[in-house]
Amino acid sequence: MEALYQTYKGLLFRLAYQMTGSAVDAEDIVQDVFLKVHDLAWEEIEEPKAYLCKMTTNRCLDLLKSARKKRELYTGPWLPEPISEVYTDSYESVVQKDQLSYAMLVLLERLTPGERAVFVLREAFAFDYHDIAGLVGKSEANCRKIISRAKGKMGLSPDEPIVADEKEISHEWISRFLAAMEQGNIDILLTLLAKDAVLISDGGGKVSAALRPIVSGERVAQFLFGLMRKFSANQELGIELAAVNGQTALVLRIDGKLDTVVFLEIEQDAIRYLYFVRNPEKLQYL
Repeated sequence: MEALYQTYKGLLFRLAYQMTGSAVDAEDIVQDVFLKVHDLAWEEIEEPKAYLCKMTTNRCLDLLKSARKKRELYTGPWLPEPISEVYTDSYESVVQKDQLSYAMLVLLERLTPGERAVFVLREAFAFDYHDIAGLVGKSEANCRKIISRAKGKMGLSPDEPIVADEKEISHEWISRFLAAMEQGNIDILLTLLAKDAVLISDGGGKVSAALRPIVSGERVAQFLFGLMRKFSANQELGIELAAVNGQTALVLRIDGKLDTVVFLEIEQDAIRYLYFVRNPEKLQYL
């Protein structure tokens, strides 16, 4: 059992994390799965990887169905939980491979649990449709239809590949963004923001955060400058770049304490989405 745990815990954690968007839940699911299979006669199981993936997928589907109502009652927008490379060392560097971008994890919230399972297995782990059908208990043809439908809900074309490079935003881009913020130069900042830029902030009702998405480059710029003035007035604001979810993110510290993680998504040479994760419960794995 220990050998199986060491071999597959990383894979199962990656699967569960992307299925649920929560490192806490993913960790619990992996532990729960191995507890339940502890006494099985593994020599009689031909494909332990498939067996464990199916158990993990089913456990995630159960959790997502029960979590849906909770997320509907969540205070403000719900964003996935960020995770750092340091935390994931024990899970075989989850952020380095088989990992959808943070923006893609946000889009997964538009899907039903079943659609999410098929999408993650196909696009993050490149399982073939035969294996996916076995894992989720549907036909191959149905799984192909689900992928097509899921991409439609996410605003992706049916044949659009999900490539790893999409998740990377360069340090140069972020540095230009930070320089405009520090200089208080709204004209430069507006050139970096898409006209229909969207800022989504998750405070979970535990810290201050915008309860609705802020839409338009001008409104986002005004909101950002307002934040800078608020944070800088009586507190020491520190901003650093860090690898979070396998991509470059902004980490904000107030008086040395971790306060916010910001992901930027670029589309057509402008910042289209800004994701602010402020809920303290979602920052514990950084």
